[in-house]
Amino acid sequence: MTQPGFHDLISDVQLRKAIDALGYEAPTPVQLAAIPAASQGKNLIVSSKTGSGKTAAFLLPAIQAMLARASVNPESTRMLILTPTRELARQIVKNAEQLLKFTSFKVGMVCGGEELKYQKAMLRKNPEVIVGTPGRLAEHVSHKSTEFSGLEFLVLDEADRMLDMGLSEDVLKIANTCRNERQTLLFSATMEQKGLRHLIKQVILGEAEEIYIDDKPNAIVQQMLIADDFKHKEKLLLALLQKADFQKAIIFTNTKVRATQLDNFLRYNKFRVGALHGDITQDQRKVTLDHFRQGRTSILVATDVAARGLDIPGVELVVNIDMAYSGDEYLHRVGRTGRADAEGRAVSMVDAKEWNLTKSIERYLGVTFEVIAMPGLKGKYQGPDKIKSSGKSVGTKKKTAVKDKKAEAKPKVKVRERDKKNIGNRRVPKALTEAPAVDGFAPPKKKISKQLDDGGE
Repeated sequence: MTQPGFHDLISDVQLRKAIDALGYEAPTPVQLAAIPAASQGKNLIVSSKTGSGKTAAFLLPAIQAMLARASVNPESTRMLILTPTRELARQIVKNAEQLLKFTSFKVGMVCGGEELKYQKAMLRKNPEVIVGTPGRLAEHVSHKSTEFSGLEFLVLDEADRMLDMGLSEDVLKIANTCRNERQTLLFSATMEQKGLRHLIKQVILGEAEEIYIDDKPNAIVQQMLIADDFKHKEKLLLALLQKADFQKAIIFTNTKVRATQLDNFLRYNKFRVGALHGDITQDQRKVTLDHFRQGRTSILVATDVAARGLDIPGVELVVNIDMAYSGDEYLHRVGRTGRADAEGRAVSMVDAKEWNLTKSIERYLGVTFEVIAMPGLKGKYQGPDKIKSSGKSVGTKKKTAVKDKKAEAKPKVKVRERDKKNIGNRRVPKALTEAPAVDGFAPPKKKISKQLDDGGE
């Protein structure tokens, strides 16, 4: 049986023209499942891996429906898309503008990093589609500069990530100002996030169809380099980048300070690199990403602000110079490579402090990272010592040996200074070391302290 094409899913002539101009070929599994269901007016809860085409899966049916009918309220936004990061918002805006190229519809973006007054001026022009981050949009709701009373589509993209970032209150604040008769589409790479079901119940009004795409895992080789400390990691990183075959690589760190440090370090070593973190301006972020996409830089150093939503083709290598704080965060970091069934490679650098975290991530994902080494850079730390047949966790030591050793210790006998001079010259009288009995009663011998009996200090 022949798989349906985009022209089988989309009937609008203007949209078909845009699809052909973009060179879209066969729809992905999530698009095949979600577009017909959304076109029927259903609320959707969709789970599919990163890079699977979720953006087109919600844009195409919503735009087609809006083109086919008149607006409920000409002064209201018709489609609102909430997303966790500015990078993802910018990417969705770009895709929406491409699909709306042959229509009169306009797209607006509302994110942090820009002045409120300019965004308010844009909102007064009433674009049909608004893409934004919850934090900044919630500010506009407070200022009463938004109009969602006629909203037809509310889309939550990467809903679990918004929950991770503590944006659920802002999402609910925005959703409560939207038209109740709206159609809600919720998309996410994972659905196991704690609290996500509660958010779904509050945002989606009425029944919803759930779509789970059982994608085959991305073809990513997952490896681990064991390091002594961060200086050792820098040496390992240089050796890895010099040896690896890649056109584009992303290096993830956990802090803005370290991202800046690595950016300078790699520039000093003649690499073409850019940095992406929370302290740079909106214009700088745009320039950095454009240079990376265009190949003017080959390495992007980023904090987790870039872990979600970046759809940059050709990223062959991801390096975690700091291990991610959770399995989900790790998954979305390495999801920047191996996209659209391409092969990818992820290398995590692990020191003693990160060992237990790494092992917990392996258990969570059900994988085992391949341990590799860089020639001439083997460190002193090679993982915790193992206890033979102890049945205990790796890295723990038996306490019984210490207890027994202390239990065998004998109490010290106190010798007075005036008696030391006689030692060696004559025998110390028995009276000095043993008290005599008085009236047939002998005093008890000195007890060993309870601390010593218990193996304490």
